[in-house]
Amino acid sequence: MNTLTHAEPRTRRPHRIRRTAVAALALAALTALTSCTPETVAPADERARANEAGGDGKPGARVKLAKGEVDCAVAKCIALTFDGGPGKDTPALLDLLKREEVPATFFLLGGKHIEKYPETVRRIAKEGHEVANHTWNHPRLTEIEPDEIREELTRTQKEIARLTGSEPTLMRPPQGRTDDTVSEISKELGLSQVLWSTTAKDYATNDSELITERTLDQAGRDGVILLHDIYKGTVPAVPGIIDALKKDGYTFVTVPQLMAPAKPVPGAIYRP
Repeated sequence: MNTLTHAEPRTRRPHRIRRTAVAALALAALTALTSCTPETVAPADERARANEAGGDGKPGARVKLAKGEVDCAVAKCIALTFDGGPGKDTPALLDLLKREEVPATFFLLGGKHIEKYPETVRRIAKEGHEVANHTWNHPRLTEIEPDEIREELTRTQKEIARLTGSEPTLMRPPQGRTDDTVSEISKELGLSQVLWSTTAKDYATNDSELITERTLDQAGRDGVILLHDIYKGTVPAVPGIIDALKKDGYTFVTVPQLMAPAKPVPGAIYRP
């Protein structure tokens, strides 16, 4: 199985060179991911199928959404997601998201995170963000036994439910590594898998300006942005990301909102 390429920290270079390098890194990551995962479904395709089915299959038909819901068949939507938290900087991130009225999806890690910041977990849920599962110990799920996969996911499910009153319906496999066994267990536990289309590789740099630039270079309609709220340079980069994308006409939504009126299917793997 191939490994997703991790970019090393780099010195600052001219804008054109950095843009080319980022594009190459993104392509390499997506190629590696494609080669080691079962079939994936784009959230936009899932949404389109649901609209067609609910609209008697007529071209351009759309299911009427509830009042206040964003129709991403019309709006230029993008989903902001955070992995590996909560962390010490997550409350500041939540303050920002609240001011900007931006919903996000948080794929929470159990060990040393959920157990260390339970009040932050409660706040994430209370403020309307999507709370999702990122395992307990962050193992490569494709390299452990089925019972261990089940334990990693179940333990996190139960602790999130204890804190928020609801079990997640989404999970993100660490490093995007999944296979048929992971999918089967996810289906058993009622979890859909969510990958991404945009990665700033913020685990490899504390340069907030570079994180912002990488994110904006890769952002696209119906995309899913992957960031980590546990690294030093990430949360300071988020204001610039939100401001630039709003100016470019994007509407921020959670992952489930991105595919509405469709509902995430347990066991399915979603990737824009």
